[in-house]
Amino acid sequence: MKLVSVVGARPQFVKAAVLSRVLRSRHEELLVHTGQHYDDLMSDVFFRELGLPAPDVNLGVGSAGHAAQTGRMMEALEPFLEAQRPDAVIVYGDTNSTLAGALTSAKLGIPVAHVEAGFRSYNRGMPEEINRVLTDHVSRYLFCATAKAAGCLRQEGIARGVYEVGDLMFDSMLAALPRAEAMADAVLKAHGVEAGRYYLATVHRPSNTDDAAALRRLFDAFGRLDGPVILPLHPRTQAAVKAAGIRAAANVRAGGPVGYLEMLALESRARAVLSDSGGVRREAYFLAVPCVTLREDSEWPETLPTGWDVLAGSDVDRILEAVRRPRPEGKPPPLFGDGRTAERIVEILERDPPNG
Repeated sequence: MKLVSVVGARPQFVKAAVLSRVLRSRHEELLVHTGQHYDDLMSDVFFRELGLPAPDVNLGVGSAGHAAQTGRMMEALEPFLEAQRPDAVIVYGDTNSTLAGALTSAKLGIPVAHVEAGFRSYNRGMPEEINRVLTDHVSRYLFCATAKAAGCLRQEGIARGVYEVGDLMFDSMLAALPRAEAMADAVLKAHGVEAGRYYLATVHRPSNTDDAAALRRLFDAFGRLDGPVILPLHPRTQAAVKAAGIRAAANVRAGGPVGYLEMLALESRARAVLSDSGGVRREAYFLAVPCVTLREDSEWPETLPTGWDVLAGSDVDRILEAVRRPRPEGKPPPLFGDGRTAERIVEILERDPPNG
């Protein structure tokens, strides 16, 4: 088979690295980078650390509003796909790169395989939710990480081509964890913190970054925590903090993005993680680190009943209460597969080929 994988953002690089390794051992794969994330710490470092092959083409779209960015990606993707005529196009997650890859392929009559299909927050105010729904409804293969995601698709009348395969993020974490653990002591030393005596936080969702009041509340909550807070900031979040005139408290160590291995090391040794990122939340869960989700809804509700993850929005009191909750007993239940997601996806594509 000849397959094209479309990526453009940090979480997609993590997932694609695992799947690409298996795909290329048995089939032809071309990798398209849309350029949605483009600087070293948002893009290049992931290719180096994860062994992701260099893109066969980089569309170089860069930053723009949702419509302009998605439209530019589609305009650039179309001639490439027309020239290559792959058997299928693989897209990941819920970004503008996901939607652009799915819509362009569907309009050209090329089957779409959506990795992380079926997840729903049921909040249509989230751009990511629109991307998820539209991508799922034009996809030929819908690879779901959990049974709940597959159930969401059934409720929308999608039954054909739905497969519960597990989570590529879990596969990636298992593969990278030995290297992350080997560098953890050096990472903590560089940040001036001790294992179990600091918090790790990330903020990048528009509901938090585009609302100055919400962003101020989050920084207020971080400043009230009883230990250092390591806060790697997405470039867009850095701009929002500056525009809002927010000054971090003395215990909050705000800086730029960090690489995948450094992030895993920081997550694994943190007392707790506070984040609005679906990927960071799941990594905390895999690593048995308590998490506070800085949102009012979630497309990954599986973690919530376990006690390892709590929704707190941007409310200061709820965040502090969630941080102080007792640590759950035992290990988190295995909800996201067995680490063989990539192999399972390739086996399904071989068993049910797109043009078979």
